[in-house]
Amino acid sequence: METRLLLADDALTGASVGELASGDLHVWCVSLQALGPVDRWRRTLDPEECARAGRYHFERDRDLFIIGRGVLRTILSGYLQCEPVDLDFGYGSSGKPALAGAFVASPLRFNLSHSAGLALYAVTLNREIGIDIEYNRSTLVVESLVERYFSKREAAAFRVLPADKRRQAFFRSWTCKEACLKATGDGLTAPLDRVEVGFDGDGPARLLAIDGDKKAAAGWSLRELQPAFNYAAALAVQGLLGRLLWRRWPQSSNQPD
Repeated sequence: METRLLLADDALTGASVGELASGDLHVWCVSLQALGPVDRWRRTLDPEECARAGRYHFERDRDLFIIGRGVLRTILSGYLQCEPVDLDFGYGSSGKPALAGAFVASPLRFNLSHSAGLALYAVTLNREIGIDIEYNRSTLVVESLVERYFSKREAAAFRVLPADKRRQAFFRSWTCKEACLKATGDGLTAPLDRVEVGFDGDGPARLLAIDGDKKAAAGWSLRELQPAFNYAAALAVQGLLGRLLWRRWPQSSNQPD
């Protein structure tokens, strides 16, 4: 029997009713800075999350964490038909979050990432998933990062790119790598060169190998995303990609990306 979870109406976010069916991927793009005030989100957090928020030195970072976790709880509670405060989270050895407590047996899988006030939340059923977003910071010296963190094959391909293509290629590669590592549960505790990504000119990114193994890479699907100007993002999921539906807060859309 096909598993389906309903996404409830939510007056707070303006999300529309939808369904998450087996094989579906939902990606939520959320401007955290547009979702104040902070206190309404803080009320959804548990004591551990509030303690984590309190460890941020700068108020802006603390507020973005609170809103981001509150949004995560609100999104997941819609699928699970519960209150945001009812959710418990557990964490893998590399910090990947998962449902725990009353929903530990749920088929719902999710991942999240945020950069410069913009967050992405990816949700699917019964398979591992990872997502990453990065803001293209002009001050970043990408050449040195490529030499330090990319594989020899990736670095060689990067060096022959025209100078005006390198920055974009770096952020595309970086987000693809992080999305894959997050999907496998390794996160950034594993070296970035464990995952090799290739490009055919301006075409889509391809997952070449994981730990040098092409067969291991074949078990995962990779999709680049364009959430906003000057951002790069990528989604990695176990198995075939399936149907992707894009949702945006405060305006929501059910149209495929």
